[in-house]
Amino acid sequence: MDRWQNRVAVISGASSGIGAACARILVAAGLQVVGLARRADRLEKLRQSLPAEQRTRFHQQTCDVSQESQANNAFEWIEKELGGIDVLVNNAGIVLGGQLIDMPTKDISNILQTNLMGSIYCTKLATGSMIRRQVPGHLIFVNSTAGVAGYKPDPAEESLNAYTPSKFGLTAVHEICRQELIQKGSKIKTTSINPGWVATEIVPDETKAKLGEVILQADDVAQAVLYALSTPAHTQVEQITLRAVGEYF
Repeated sequence: MDRWQNRVAVISGASSGIGAACARILVAAGLQVVGLARRADRLEKLRQSLPAEQRTRFHQQTCDVSQESQANNAFEWIEKELGGIDVLVNNAGIVLGGQLIDMPTKDISNILQTNLMGSIYCTKLATGSMIRRQVPGHLIFVNSTAGVAGYKPDPAEESLNAYTPSKFGLTAVHEICRQELIQKGSKIKTTSINPGWVATEIVPDETKAKLGEVILQADDVAQAVLYALSTPAHTQVEQITLRAVGEYF
């Protein structure tokens, strides 16, 4: 991780769950971390929870990445105040109940705007910063097993409706970015991390109770992010799939 010391990592959805876990582990690893999230109070609570010597390396920006103007403003601040982006962790995501065939279109749009378009907005901005500055950065997409071909949940489970197509779309975005960066002769790495069920706020309590111990923790995913970043400059981990032992789908 020596080459990432004091480099700037941007994490979307940093106020809780996987995003907060990634923020903690990357700040501890010596990076300057910018947490993006809608809940400013939760970002401040995260900053206060860090050891005193690490707090100066955590920066926060209130930002709903589903809104392109807010993403633009946040990344403009990062460029001005911190000099640019070296690592992007696309993590922001939401889940809403219902079935795709009859749920409100507004709910479907909200899922796609956050999970897919939010990642695209941030990816474009971060990649532009990396390419302009000619730095070998790293784009990380916190995806899902729902975005992996062959995903087949138990028919008895509640539908994941638009969440699944949003994650299939994110799989395609990752692959297209990888190809386009090669065409440009860039050394920017890309990694898609696909966890199964993770014990975070967006997973309903009844689902957590049903899964019991067969569920990942946010720190498990953060460790995968750290592993991808820690690989040598010539090595690219393109995809990591994580499931709790015993998880069927």
